[in-house]
Amino acid sequence: MAAWTYADHDFGGHSQCLCGCGGFACRAARINRSKGRVIAVGGVERTVFDDGETAEISDGVAEFYSAVGKLIKLFRERAGITQRDLAKMTGYSEDQIGSMERGVRTPRIEFLTIADDLLNAGGVLRAVADDVMKAKIRVATRHPAYNKAFTSEEAKAVEIHDYSVVAIPGLLQTEAHARALFEMRRPWLSEEQVDNWVEARMARQVILARKPLPVISWVIDEGVLRRPLGGWQVHEEQLRHLIKIGSTWGLELQVMPLDRTEHAGMGGSFALLTPSGRPQIAYVEVQHVNRLITDPEDVRRMAARYSSLRAQALDPRQSLALIEAILGDR
Repeated sequence: MAAWTYADHDFGGHSQCLCGCGGFACRAARINRSKGRVIAVGGVERTVFDDGETAEISDGVAEFYSAVGKLIKLFRERAGITQRDLAKMTGYSEDQIGSMERGVRTPRIEFLTIADDLLNAGGVLRAVADDVMKAKIRVATRHPAYNKAFTSEEAKAVEIHDYSVVAIPGLLQTEAHARALFEMRRPWLSEEQVDNWVEARMARQVILARKPLPVISWVIDEGVLRRPLGGWQVHEEQLRHLIKIGSTWGLELQVMPLDRTEHAGMGGSFALLTPSGRPQIAYVEVQHVNRLITDPEDVRRMAARYSSLRAQALDPRQSLALIEAILGDR
């Protein structure tokens, strides 16, 4: 059995109990932490995070998570326990329990262990825990582990709005730019990992050719456009690609200029996604630690912040003119 490692992502400041008592209260505190498992893949040890991310629709993994979710629901209803009650018992939200039962959120390994006891599942949920981790490994090289939840939701969204103060948004990156970003990562990535992640990032961009096209907008900080990552040749191609995107009907690209004295985005980059038939959600990421935000009030505030950013930024025509000017400065 592979050893567990615990990765403290500081989501909400939950404390980890170290008393070893094994009580449900302590375990409920621990499951609010992101966790990883060290597993040998191709002779190389990897830490695969057990982060409860949204299931990725590929290679039959989503269907497997859906089956696991149905098992959880079956045992919960057989035990006469509501989603709200199970949420209170395990330290999850009622929405998270529902998402796991629908197969759109992957259950953490420790959740399956706790739920097996609480729902009198007779070891069934414990038995599938290792298979859940193996399924995570299958998709771990397809997208960076820290943003699989986001890319899955992005692929289904009917609206996408993105503010970036650090990098060109993934949907707008050229292949050369994306490769440069992954190659400058520290610790170093293998050539195979870089190839896999570049391929996955390019595949995401099929969204821009979807019919009907989602409602999409971006606000990019001017500083991002002036940083020639990958060298000038790569950067020039990237800037020209942004001009092409910004000139495409239905795609709205704005630049937040450096000379603004009012700036609503000083809290950092974020994205807003609206899944079909579901409320808008938000996404934040820093140092490869991420969080999907579903609390309605938190999302409302971020949406209001994005509206302010769009009002403060250059309009689309002015934004394209600024990008042209940056090219001309060279």
